[in-house]
Amino acid sequence: MPTKNKYTRPRTFKIIRLKDISGVSGVGIVAEGCVFHDGQTVLSWYGRHHTIEVAPDVADVIAIHGHGGSTRLVWDD
Repeated sequence: MPTKNKYTRPRTFKIIRLKDISGVSGVGIVAEGCVFHDGQTVLSWYGRHHTIEVAPDVADVIAIHGHGGSTRLVWDD
């Protein structure tokens, strides 16, 4: 079950890649995102392959894109 956002407004964050394991996204800030009241998370990827991705939970984003600690999620607030 998705983790609910305790905030009344969407909570925003950046995805920062410390090491580019896949060779696709590069390093530095590679995406921005937000978590909605019900936990659903949306990512907007920067770069050549800019796409939008929806995940049921921010934990899923880290599980998929964390690359064993090579990626950090940093909250904007």
